Amino acid sequence: MLKKLDKCLVICVLILSVIGLVMIFSASNVTSYMQYSKSPYNFFIRQFIFLIGSLIFSFCILKIDTKSYKVLSSILMFIVMGLLAGVLVYGKVTNSARSWFNFGPITIQPSEFAKLITIFWFASYYSDKENCKSLKKVIFPLILAFGTALLIAVQPDLGTTILYLSIVILMFFALPIKKKIKRNSVIGIIVIVAFGLLLLMNNGVKILFDRQLERFNFLNPCERIYSTGNQVCNGYIAINNGGLFGKGLGNSTQKYLYLPEPYTDFIFAIIVEELGLLVSIGILILLFLVLWRIFLIAKRSKDSCGRLICYGVFWYILLHIIINLGGLLGLMPLTGVPLPFLSYGGSYLLTLISSIALVLKVDIETKENKR
Repeated sequence: MLKKLDKCLVICVLILSVIGLVMIFSASNVTSYMQYSKSPYNFFIRQFIFLIGSLIFSFCILKIDTKSYKVLSSILMFIVMGLLAGVLVYGKVTNSARSWFNFGPITIQPSEFAKLITIFWFASYYSDKENCKSLKKVIFPLILAFGTALLIAVQPDLGTTILYLSIVILMFFALPIKKKIKRNSVIGIIVIVAFGLLLLMNNGVKILFDRQLERFNFLNPCERIYSTGNQVCNGYIAINNGGLFGKGLGNSTQKYLYLPEPYTDFIFAIIVEELGLLVSIGILILLFLVLWRIFLIAKRSKDSCGRLICYGVFWYILLHIIINLGGLLGLMPLTGVPLPFLSYGGSYLLTLISSIALVLKVDIETKENKR
């Protein structure tokens, strides 16, 4: 089985994961010690444990036959919706959002799992041609997905909600469904969403909080360096400090509490500052090489379920890259979306590595079916 893995994809993922570990240690050691009074290795060790766990879990995924995906994905979809409902009651509040379950030293974010499980479920559900023939069957997963998005939105987590819905919409338009059914499905969803929003507004429920609305004022962040533009402006300073060749690994100045939590969604600013623009461009090339391999695996897959999984994972990773770098560069509102393989986040890393394992499994089965 290991011989049949896409070597290029595996090598790129491992290189990016190792770079991510190194940069998380470099970006987080000051914050860990000075702000949280913990070991400088705190975030590095946590991420390392999640990486090892993710790799072990990925080997389990590679052993599961894709024929069992339909039942498994349905069960997982309802479990994750249950977790999203549970986190609203029992979750831990961090950065004004109740999005995490706290299990001692480990925190779990169900909304991250929701992205991949929805891709998984959509692919297995719509791979059955009978589910693509009537409006009633076609629209059912969309209603469930929008319900899931609502559970994420009320945490509130605007960035994850937008990302989740973007994946759902892009996957839906990639489905082999008749144009008439697809058009009617879109109209139906728009009507349901519009009715829901009007109902909430009439009852005095705020759709967006003031702190979320402030994020839409993302132009000229350095004019607001002491308020909402703090992170982006300090990110600019980090990028400017790095130049072409960087200040050297570990020599960032912006990580000294100027840039809040630089090991999360602003990790790329620290990478540019320490390693320089040239190395950073090399890292971006590796990320897009990962996307290219996933796209090729999708194209050569003869199984509709496997092909849809690959396309879903492709959009999942690409949207994370676009939204993260767009927020970092002040091209769009800041949403707190992590950068694939590089940003700190155990739940996200586990989901990301698992998504790559699903793509590799699709490729293995494609090669076996050619024999």
